[in-house]
Amino acid sequence: MKYVIIGGVAGGMSAATRLRRLDETAEIVVYERGPFVSFANCGLPFYLGGEITERADLIVKTAAQLQDRFNITIHPNHTVTKIMPATQQLTVTHDETATTVSYDKLILSTGATPIVPDLPGLTESDNIFTLRNIPDLDKIMAEIQSNASQHALVVGGGFIGLEVAEGLRHRGLQVTLVEQAPHVLPPLDEEMAAPLKTELENNGVHGITGQAVTAFDQAGHQATLADGTVLHPDFTIMAIGVRPASQLAKDAHLTLGWRDGIVVDEHYQTSDPNIYAIGDAILVTQQIDHQPALIALASPANRQGRQVADNLAGHPRRNRGSIGTAIVRVFDLTAAATGLNERDLQREHLPYQVVHTRTASHASYYPGSEPITLKLLFNPDTGKIYGAQGVGKIGVDKRLDILATAIKGQLTIADLPELELTYAPPYGAAKDPVNMLGYAALNLAEGLSHNIQWYDLPAELAAGKQLLDVRDADELADGRFKNAINIPLDQLRDRLSELNPHQAYIVSCFSGQRSYMAERILKQHGFAVENLDGAFALYAAVRPEDLVGLK
Repeated sequence: MKYVIIGGVAGGMSAATRLRRLDETAEIVVYERGPFVSFANCGLPFYLGGEITERADLIVKTAAQLQDRFNITIHPNHTVTKIMPATQQLTVTHDETATTVSYDKLILSTGATPIVPDLPGLTESDNIFTLRNIPDLDKIMAEIQSNASQHALVVGGGFIGLEVAEGLRHRGLQVTLVEQAPHVLPPLDEEMAAPLKTELENNGVHGITGQAVTAFDQAGHQATLADGTVLHPDFTIMAIGVRPASQLAKDAHLTLGWRDGIVVDEHYQTSDPNIYAIGDAILVTQQIDHQPALIALASPANRQGRQVADNLAGHPRRNRGSIGTAIVRVFDLTAAATGLNERDLQREHLPYQVVHTRTASHASYYPGSEPITLKLLFNPDTGKIYGAQGVGKIGVDKRLDILATAIKGQLTIADLPELELTYAPPYGAAKDPVNMLGYAALNLAEGLSHNIQWYDLPAELAAGKQLLDVRDADELADGRFKNAINIPLDQLRDRLSELNPHQAYIVSCFSGQRSYMAERILKQHGFAVENLDGAFALYAAVRPEDLVGLK
């Protein structure tokens, strides 16, 4: 059996090496259009920033090492230009020479290509880059090391754009980041992404959101934004996203779907029975809403490479889909997300409830504890978890990994308090932030608490509700809500007579915990009360202009 794989790196090399472990007699051939067949593309921004100091460390395995260990024939710098399914052949070009190659089974691991919009001046400039592979990295490093470049423009505020912006600041460059969406890191919801913009600004990255670059001059030293603003970068890195590299599949008349992703069945078989596809180029099923999705992440690509090899070698493996779990570091903050966000749920008209918690990364009395803000989206009737997001300095990765596992395992909000997680003061709390998130969600689902979201507060107050702030008086010096009544929680029972039993109240504190306690007190005394989810801390992050005396 002759297996031909187009594309290496995560998916392709996982498939090739797994095939060899399962079938010592097979002929396995890999064609990679670039010079490196196995490299750490997720590490590129960290070499850019100087944290990874040796370029060689980005090369996971060389072609020679893979050939020696796995007896795989690897052809770097070979481009497959045509697939001929009827004859089970390929056209491969190397050094301007084209040859025809046959296959018994073909695996497409062509990945994704950076989105480069058709903008005036963009293609004429030689100082506008993308960052997808090591040759891209080498070009950017040459530009930086020329000593002529002092100001970099990063277009795109997603995961890669944020990592690139941080890396360039670590190199000492002036950095401007432009994101067309209303906030950076669009996979997160607005209030969860707000601290990241602040973190960028605090570390010298000038962030511009809600604007798109509309044109460059031919020299690439002038970028015009949609509102007419003109920037003057020495060079630009485009990081506005990727699209499936599916042109080969399209030309071979394989079935494509949403956004030209390659359609595969649950065993990764395309519309041609002898051609399989994996990785960033394929459509997968989003496991939560069962919609087709493009999820360009390393972990799913590695898993898919192994699974397609299993299927071809006679060990059936089903592609169950993906949920999209990702994380990014932005200077001293970490942000992570899994599953669906609020925009996804609104677009699909799914019933959902939101809860935010702000808890300590580990026992608050143990040194080094930092706050973590978590957001959970769930079905209030069934308890199904739709998605989660987290922001903080430490411990975010652990909590989002737990929540991603809960989603994959089809756990509900009622299961989160039941999770028995490792605890010692340096590592966590007796009631872990994930447990607390479950308790808070259950309070909502069971009707013990009713909350409103930050974006609903202005309209609710305009409709006649009264905001009650139960923080201590000295906390108000750090900022307060306009026109809010202040009664500290510990005084609330003794001061109930100051409240109007016919008035509807929205109660807030700093993080939401004390306001929940106040809500329970007031409800049991006959008051109509809702809790401001996320409370003052969350509102201050996203709407500071609505507050008074904010420090």
